[in-house]
Amino acid sequence: MGEQTERTTLYADTTPRNSLPDISQAIANEHQQLTQSHEYKAGWSFFLVLAGVVTTIGLSLPVGYNIGVVNTPAEILKTFCNESFISRYNLPLDEAWLNILWSSVVSIFIVGGCTGSILGSVLADKLGRKKASIATSGLFLAGAVLFLLCRSANSVEMLVLGRLLVGLAGGLTTSIVPMYLTELSPPSLTGAMGVACPMGVNVGVLVGQVMGLNFLLGGVEDWPYLLSVFAVLVIVCLPVLYILPESPKYLFIVKKNEIAAMKQLSRLRGVSSSILSEDVEVMREERRAAETAASSGDRDWSMARLAADTRLRLPLLLVCSTQAGQQTSGINAVFYYSQTIFMQAGLSAMSAQYATIGCGFINVCTAALMLYLLPRKGRRPLLLGSALCATIFLATLAAAMNAIELVSWMPYVCTIAVLLYVLVYGFGLGPIPYFIASEMFEVGPRPAAMAWGSLANWGGNFLVGLCFPTMRRLIGAYSFLIFSIITGALFLFVRKYFPETRGSTPAQVTERCSQGLRSRPLRRTDLRAV
Repeated sequence: MGEQTERTTLYADTTPRNSLPDISQAIANEHQQLTQSHEYKAGWSFFLVLAGVVTTIGLSLPVGYNIGVVNTPAEILKTFCNESFISRYNLPLDEAWLNILWSSVVSIFIVGGCTGSILGSVLADKLGRKKASIATSGLFLAGAVLFLLCRSANSVEMLVLGRLLVGLAGGLTTSIVPMYLTELSPPSLTGAMGVACPMGVNVGVLVGQVMGLNFLLGGVEDWPYLLSVFAVLVIVCLPVLYILPESPKYLFIVKKNEIAAMKQLSRLRGVSSSILSEDVEVMREERRAAETAASSGDRDWSMARLAADTRLRLPLLLVCSTQAGQQTSGINAVFYYSQTIFMQAGLSAMSAQYATIGCGFINVCTAALMLYLLPRKGRRPLLLGSALCATIFLATLAAAMNAIELVSWMPYVCTIAVLLYVLVYGFGLGPIPYFIASEMFEVGPRPAAMAWGSLANWGGNFLVGLCFPTMRRLIGAYSFLIFSIITGALFLFVRKYFPETRGSTPAQVTERCSQGLRSRPLRRTDLRAV
C-alpha cells in the first residue's frame, strides 16, 4: 500500500503545477483551431445509421410489403370475400360484384395513403418527426392485427379496415420519414439518407413477392399470416424509435428550442455541440428565412398556403410532377401485371413469377447502388438519364408486345425491355422524388411540401391502378406507349426547370426558382449534366 502511494506521488510530482493552465490553454487553442479551420466534417454517426436502418426496416419496408403482397393471394382472398358474404348475409356475389369488392380492397389502401399524406404535414409539426413516426408504427400494428383476425371473425370489413389503416400509415411514412432522415443528416449525406425510404419500399415489395411463394406463406390457409407477418419488423423496430434523437432542425426552427436542438444535435453527431458551427449556421440561416416569412404574415405553412405562394410554386410543381411521374411512368402497372406480361411473352406461370421477383431484386440493387451514386453524380443527371431511358424502354415494350405473335424472338425483347426499364427506373425516377422536397424547401414549408409530394405520388398510383385495366382492355400494349409519352413529357419539364440541389441550401434553390415558370434555375454546370 505504501509503495502504491509512493508511485502515485512520484507520478503526480512529475507534472509541474503551473503546467495545468498551459495544458488547458493548449486544448482550447486546438479546439478553436479545429472549429475555425472547419476540419470537423459531419459524417456517418451511430445514431444517424441507426435512424436510417430502423425507419427503413420498421416503416418503409412495411409500405412496400403491403403494396406487393396482395397480388399473389388475390384469388384466395376473392374466394374468402364471396364465402363471407354468403355465410353472413346469404348473398352470393357474381363475378362483376366480386371484382368491384376486390377493387375496393385494393384501392382503399391508396385512399388511406392519400389521407396519410395530407395528415403528415400536420402531425410532423404538432408531434415532431420522431413521435409522428412512432404513431405511424401503431397504425401498422393495428392493421396487422385486423389482417390476422379477419378470417377467424369471417369479416371482410376487418380486411378492408386493415388495408385502410396500413394505407394511412403508408401515406404518413412517405410524407414524414424522408423529411426526418434528411433533417438528421449533414448536407453531404442528404442524398444517401434520402434513398433509405425508397430502398425500404423496394425491399418491401420484393419481400412481399417472395413470401407469397407457395412453399413459404402462399398456401391457401396461410393468407392471414402472409398479410400480417410484416408486424414482426414493426414490433422489433418500435422500441428503438423511442431512443432516436428528434430532428434538431425541427426543434431549432419550428419549436424555437435552441437548447434542446443543440443537445439532440450533439447526441446525433457524437461530438460536442461547440464544434458543430457549420450545422448551427445552416439552422440559423433557415430560421432567419422562416422569421422573415413570418414577419410578412406567412406564419402558417398549410398546404393551401404553400400552393398559393408564387415564390415556391416552381419547386412545388417540380416536387409534385416528379412524385406523380414516378407512378405514371407505369412502374406499378409493370409490377402489378408483370406476371401476365411475362406469361404473354412465353414464360410458364412459375417462370413468370420468378421473373417478377427478379424485377424486384433489380429494383433493390439499384436503390442500394444509389447510396454511392447520389453524393457523387448529383440529382439532376441521374433523374434526367432515368426518365429518358425509361421513355425509350416503355416505347420498346409497347412495340415488342404488339409484334409478339409475328416474330419468334419477340418475347425475349419484351422480357429484356421490362428488366431494363426496371433497372433505369431505379437510378432516378424511383428514389429521387421521395426526398427532393427536403432539399428544395426550408424547414417551415417543408412538411406541407412533403405532404403535397406524397399526395401526388399516391394520387398517381390510384390513377394508374384505376385506368390501366381499362386501357389494357381497350388498346392493349399501346398502354405502355401512353406511359412512355407521359414520362417523356416529364423529362422535358425536368430538363428545363430542375436545378441541381447537391451542394445548395434550400434557400438558394428557392431563390433560383422564385420567378415560377419564368425562372431559369440552371447553372452552366447543370446544363452540361444533360
